[in-house]
Amino acid sequence: MKKPLQLLLATSILLTGCNQATSQTKDTGALKGKKIAVIRNLGSDDHTKQFVDGAKAQGEKLGLKVDTFLSNGNDAKFQQLVDQAILKKYDGIVLSHGKEDYSYDLVKKISDAKIKVVTFDTKSDKDGKVIDNVVATSQDDHALAKLSLDALIEDKKQPVKVLKLWVGPGFLPLDKRQEIFKKYEQDGKIKVVESIGPTNFEDVQGDVKKKTQAILSKHNPKDFDAVWGSWDEMTKGAYLALNEKKINLPIYSIDISNQDINFMKSKNSNWKTSASVNPKVIGETDVRILAKLIKDEKVPSTYAFKPVQITQKDLKQDTNMENLSKSVPAFSQEDAFKIK
Repeated sequence: MKKPLQLLLATSILLTGCNQATSQTKDTGALKGKKIAVIRNLGSDDHTKQFVDGAKAQGEKLGLKVDTFLSNGNDAKFQQLVDQAILKKYDGIVLSHGKEDYSYDLVKKISDAKIKVVTFDTKSDKDGKVIDNVVATSQDDHALAKLSLDALIEDKKQPVKVLKLWVGPGFLPLDKRQEIFKKYEQDGKIKVVESIGPTNFEDVQGDVKKKTQAILSKHNPKDFDAVWGSWDEMTKGAYLALNEKKINLPIYSIDISNQDINFMKSKNSNWKTSASVNPKVIGETDVRILAKLIKDEKVPSTYAFKPVQITQKDLKQDTNMENLSKSVPAFSQEDAFKIK
């Protein structure tokens, strides 16, 4: 009886494997052999690594050849990488964090070369119209700013006196966050005592740390009620500067990474919240959208990722970016644009 049963099981496994292979071929056949480039105008920080890893894994799962490039915030290098990708005739490009003063023309150049494009936090429209063959994605930056600022002003006497961490103008996502910040400021909910941002984009964290140290030497800590970080890479620098000075000024930030989580979990941490979208999910989703463009499937010209608020109470001792969704389920629940 054993041999017939083993033969039946082997046949079943073989058929299952064939069915899975057929299904996979059916799903990714139109994409097999296609090559895409993921080009991001930031350094290799943890948030960027999560984004790139998500994009690469999703692309390879779909049968795409994926090349990734980082320009470390160097705008000239970023544009050169795009020019090189056009010359290499990629089938699609994911373009992340281009600056506003040149991004529209850069995206149009890719589109004019008949290459499909998905942008993230990169200007891709004029007068509200997105360029053909382009899908513009972003986080809901207004919602991100509102989540973080509502947490900042909660139970505090207004106006709340803040040290503001901001880059701009010219960074599309931060400019959108600034629109909400400005409204809170105009409504008398917030008062900016000092505003700082990086000039060295190859070491944002270190640059902001030095500038925060200078601010702390200039001011009495009691001049501030809180720190607001419009981007977590800056917030890390401020956190380290405050920590070294043993100044327990509460911090409210936007975006999250493993390093942020570790800082938030540390004993008596003053980093209270981070409003965020899962960067790995952004990378995965952008590649799925690009795959649909390559397959000439209809997709909307814009897409915004919905953020969640991460608080200290959400974090357990072993929490990291991979398992954060156990505490905050919405953090990883993004299955838009599934490939059929």
